[in-house]
Amino acid sequence: MACCCAQEVVFDVNLIENSALEHGLAGWAPVGSCTALSVHEEEPAKVPTETINDVAEDYRPSGRYILASGRADEADGLRQAIKGALKPRLTYRVSGWISIGAGAAAEAECAGGGHAVHVNLRLDDECVVKGGAVWAEPGKWTEIKGAFRLKKSPCAAEVCVQGAPAGVDVKVMDLQVFATDRKARFRKLRRKTDKVRKRDVVLNFGAAASGISGASVRVMQMDSSFPFGACINPGVIQNPSFVDFFTKHFDWAVFENELKWYHTEAQQGQLNYADSDALLDFCDRYGKPVRGHCIFWAVENTVQQWVKNLDNDQLTSAVQSRLQSLLARYAGRFPHYDVNNEMLHGSYYRSRLGDDIDAFMFRETARLDPGATLFVNDYNVEGGNDPNATPEKYIEQIAALQQKGAAVGGIGLQGHVTNPVGEVICDALDKLSAATDLPVWLTELDVCESDVDLRAEDLEVVLREAYAHPAVEGVVFWGFMQGHMWRQDACLVNSDGTVNDAGERFVDLRREWTSHARGHIDSAGHFKFRGYHGTYVVQLATATGKVHKTFSVEKGDTPLVLDMNL
Repeated sequence: MACCCAQEVVFDVNLIENSALEHGLAGWAPVGSCTALSVHEEEPAKVPTETINDVAEDYRPSGRYILASGRADEADGLRQAIKGALKPRLTYRVSGWISIGAGAAAEAECAGGGHAVHVNLRLDDECVVKGGAVWAEPGKWTEIKGAFRLKKSPCAAEVCVQGAPAGVDVKVMDLQVFATDRKARFRKLRRKTDKVRKRDVVLNFGAAASGISGASVRVMQMDSSFPFGACINPGVIQNPSFVDFFTKHFDWAVFENELKWYHTEAQQGQLNYADSDALLDFCDRYGKPVRGHCIFWAVENTVQQWVKNLDNDQLTSAVQSRLQSLLARYAGRFPHYDVNNEMLHGSYYRSRLGDDIDAFMFRETARLDPGATLFVNDYNVEGGNDPNATPEKYIEQIAALQQKGAAVGGIGLQGHVTNPVGEVICDALDKLSAATDLPVWLTELDVCESDVDLRAEDLEVVLREAYAHPAVEGVVFWGFMQGHMWRQDACLVNSDGTVNDAGERFVDLRREWTSHARGHIDSAGHFKFRGYHGTYVVQLATATGKVHKTFSVEKGDTPLVLDMNL
């Protein structure tokens, strides 16, 4: 039987019936060997009311939840059919509140006081699509923020909540699935961008006003205060098409592997900085600042074997030697450093050398190269799909480092994304900036999607969220050319040098975020415009010729008045 999937898409409408349990357990059923579902109620005051943005202001959690008990396996849980037809190529958002039982079994089974709980979509062909994950804790409600997209329309689909060890009760409140309206979101972001990235400017020609009133003025933005960058390696800088796109459209660079310890010292004592030196020379020729990625990498399978073979005293000495060698050689050359990459996902040095080693790396880096801004850097924090990398866990990690004297100066969100939802990204940015007051960079952006039209849309989602958020100070792509990227189906430029739809979308957005203005000097000797932050040149056409002058537009809430003393 063919599926009937011709229904018109209705955005922001919950596709799960009886989500708030007004009708008890109607429509809900257990998954696996879960023996009991029951409805309970908790005072809404005990449920967090800070939801992800774009939820109606009058929305409040219902306080009613399903308790799934008698669970014998992590696959056990609860399920509910999705009403209506899910559409392919459309991004759906998952939201709701998850908790786990606060009894002795939960506390005994849940390492670190919590455990991962997953929301999955099970389709008619038994295919399982991940819809989000959360780190749930006993006695605490945590909001889940996930997303999914389907390749084809299923005839039937159901949402399942699973996870947590056997014997641990799972609680679910107000679970929702709804289609996201990207166009509506973009309209809001354009208004937000105007406030965050632009400023009113008054060019005051003052004493010369009487002689030049009505004269023609042209203002052109030369560069932006918000940089975009890309990763490079020794191979791609030999490719003329890569170099052409890179030099035209990117302001910063980062080395793909050439600064990592396993590259610069593959064998103990045999230092090799030739590749990083060559890449620095290339960036110097084109005036591109470079992020230092990375001094250490916390994930065990990235650590070279000779390092693993050291005893703890030898490892301590090797860590100090690595810091001294790299930072003495390149002091002042890298404005940013990722000090110990991916500490949310790995703990090699901490497991070997104790809890203070991560902060020690920051303290020593700051001592040896005091001008550099030192970053934490990790992945999945902005996606709502990794219980090991939530904004809350990142905030806890940063606070712990700072308490031990680590000069954490910035937050790196790698941005290896699939099916991005703007509201989820913004929520992570809001939480990180509010809790830490640190600048955020997207440090390794690649948006993976085989359909290049969808890839362009996904890329626009990420870039608009980043550009509109006041905490974000830059975006660096993890490559952009087909055949020269870590993740496939993420390129902006095809292998033959042609720019695809995703690349055109990026170029168009950069053009949109560039200000130009034309007009005439008014009778008061002023020329007014509203422009993006950056460097400008003004051209004034007078009877005696054209006059040029440069100026900068910085952040500010009040109009910027600049005297043009020509």
